[in-house]
Amino acid sequence: MKNIITFITLIGLLLVGCGSSEKPTTNQTTKKTSTETANIDQPPLPSNAVKAPEFTLARTNGDLVSMSDLKGKVILLNFWGTWCGPCLVEIPDFNTLHEKYYNSGLEIVGITLTSGSASQIQSFADKWKMNYTLLTDIKGNETQDMMTVYGQATGGPITGIPTTFLIDRNGYIVKRYLGPRSEEIFYNDLKPYL
Repeated sequence: MKNIITFITLIGLLLVGCGSSEKPTTNQTTKKTSTETANIDQPPLPSNAVKAPEFTLARTNGDLVSMSDLKGKVILLNFWGTWCGPCLVEIPDFNTLHEKYYNSGLEIVGITLTSGSASQIQSFADKWKMNYTLLTDIKGNETQDMMTVYGQATGGPITGIPTTFLIDRNGYIVKRYLGPRSEEIFYNDLKPYL
C-alpha cells in the first residue's frame, strides 16, 4: 500500500511540477514590433513573444554570465532546483539535447533555485553528469529575483518549477513551459530556431 501511495504521489509531481499549474499569458507592452528587425534570421515571432530580460548570475566556479553573453544562441532557460523531483526528470534529456545540438547553437542554461552553495550545486551536477551551464546567486537571491522578472515579462508569475523558456537567437522568448518535458518535445519546438 505504501508503494502505491508513493507511486501515485510521484506521478502527480511529474504531471504538475514543483508548484501549481499556470497558464502563460503575454505582456503586450514588451512585444516585438515589425520595425524591430534583428540581424539573425529566425522564424516569424509568435504574437506573444517578448524580449528576454537581461540578467547576470554566477557559474558554480564564480564566473559571471549575462544574457547578453548568450546573444546569437538558441536558449533553453530552465528554472530548477536540486530538491525538485520533476526537475530531475529533465536532466538526462537536457544532457542529451546539449550533446546533440550545442554545436548547432543551442545553449541550455539552468538557473538553480534555493539549492545551497555553489560547491553543493557543483557536486550535484557532477553526480548527475550535467553538461550544460548552471547559474546561481552572486550574493543573495538573484535567482529568485530573475524568476520573478521572467514571470512578469511573460505575463504571469512562475508558480512552479521546472519552468523553462525557449529563447530564439534574437533574444525573444517564444515559448514557456511549466513542468518537465521530454527531449522530443523540446527538440520539436526548438528545431526551427537552430
